[in-house]
Amino acid sequence: MSRRSGRLQAKHGKSDAENECPSTLASRKRKAEEGKLAHDSQWDTKRHKYEIQACWSQISAGGATPCILIETPQKEVSVMPDISKFARYRFQNLFISPSPLPDLSWGNPKDVWLKMLSKESKYVHSSRMLQGHSTLTTDMRSILLDWLLEVSEVYSLHRETFYLAQDYFDRFMLTQKSVNKSMLQLIGVTTLFIASKLEEIYPPKLHEFAYVTDGACSEDDIIEMELIILKSLKWELSPVTAIAWLNLFLQVSSLKDSPKLLLPQYSQEQFIQMAQLLDLCILHITSLDFQYRILAAAALYHYTSMEVVTKATGLTWENLAECVQWMAPFLRVVQRNPPLKLKTFKKVSEEGRHNIQTHTNYLDMLDDVKVKPETFLSEQSPVSVGGILTPPKSTEKPNL
Repeated sequence: MSRRSGRLQAKHGKSDAENECPSTLASRKRKAEEGKLAHDSQWDTKRHKYEIQACWSQISAGGATPCILIETPQKEVSVMPDISKFARYRFQNLFISPSPLPDLSWGNPKDVWLKMLSKESKYVHSSRMLQGHSTLTTDMRSILLDWLLEVSEVYSLHRETFYLAQDYFDRFMLTQKSVNKSMLQLIGVTTLFIASKLEEIYPPKLHEFAYVTDGACSEDDIIEMELIILKSLKWELSPVTAIAWLNLFLQVSSLKDSPKLLLPQYSQEQFIQMAQLLDLCILHITSLDFQYRILAAAALYHYTSMEVVTKATGLTWENLAECVQWMAPFLRVVQRNPPLKLKTFKKVSEEGRHNIQTHTNYLDMLDDVKVKPETFLSEQSPVSVGGILTPPKSTEKPNL
């Protein structure tokens, strides 16, 4: 390389450095400052750790504490106001009845009680469920539910299974319009199919549910209807049923000094008498005018006393008066019939046989009940119900 070319390159290099963009210079300067700040921050952190370690005193025998607490100077200590004087103005004390549940080893009784009460408002049912179905009558609903009771006994299903199916059916019909009467049996058996899969340990097979319809519903029909019902109910399948409330109330009323809420403490004979009253009431569509816990509490009142009801439910006479009066005709009909006796079922222990759903002549008993019908019920079309339900004969039912 010649001297001239070297001088030219040096000249150009100096010119490029002078013409360098100011933004690049500012960026380099900022990076240098950030590096210095990071170095200072690391040094401050190490110094802070050393000061904290210096606060630890030597632990000697009988020493009081291994460290000294130093209040952070830049942090203001917020003083919480004393709200103990306003306890009586809290929401739950004003609007929610106190929990009647005893102390639980597996949960907070207040939380459990509030959760159960919240489901009463979440799972809505109404006696006006048939207003949108011009071809259906209240008798059709009664006949369908009576048949589901019989099917539940044949397959040794639990009472809770039937009451879940009843709730699914009533809530599903409330979401639909103009359902034909020929679809009722399919809807009913499908709700029982869904409930049994949720409640039973060993639910009946799909073909067994199709069998009890005597060919009216195929397995494919039940599967298709199952998806329709689940979507209509938005997969909300966990209500606290009337029989579940009755079981809880009777259990709480029977607890002794050492409460064991999960183990039955009540008489099985007393339970099935109350359950029979609930079974008869639930067949009548006007039972849907009441919350399930009110129905259960009213049944408990008719067989015990108001003092027992208040202890077990937290409800007052003002809460129950209307339902108690409505239930009185059903109670008179039940008392005119021979009392139910505990039945034995295969593969069911004696301790759990009262929880198996049974069936009796509920439709005949319902005919004897004198309940004033609602105005809208008389406006329903008087369609014949003959032939819509076709369960097999008793001699043709499978031996379980």
